[in-house]
Amino acid sequence: MKKSIENKSTGTHPLNRFVTREALAFHLGIKSDNIYKISCWRYVIHVVGKGKSRFVSYADLPPILGVEEPRKADFAKWRKRIKTRKQKYVPKFWSEFYVKKIEESNSIQTLLKWENLVKQCKSLISLEGIQKIENALAQEKSRLEKISH
Repeated sequence: MKKSIENKSTGTHPLNRFVTREALAFHLGIKSDNIYKISCWRYVIHVVGKGKSRFVSYADLPPILGVEEPRKADFAKWRKRIKTRKQKYVPKFWSEFYVKKIEESNSIQTLLKWENLVKQCKSLISLEGIQKIENALAQEKSRLEKISH
């Protein structure tokens, strides 16, 4: 089956730029290979995968590198989603996602970009999540510095 991301709406959601197969897989707790189809609707994302069909809010997904940086309006959407879910912070998978991305970094420059992005989102992530991310950053910085010297 062809694995695709389709836009099913005439307009695009402002958080649409953060939709990735990998982030959705983290959110749903499945392997990204098990996602067959991602349909971006006006207000939600419909994900079809192996034994799953789920609607996901755009505001459940973390910001990523390679697209426009998060704006104030994006943070307002994330905070509104947190409040709607009666939580204090974004879902735990955000920190797990960032730790994985940090561990996959192959250069100091990429690592610093992830660090800057996480700093922007720090107020949304739990203290426990921030500590995990900071530990991963320290380990990767050390590893990459050893490789470059």
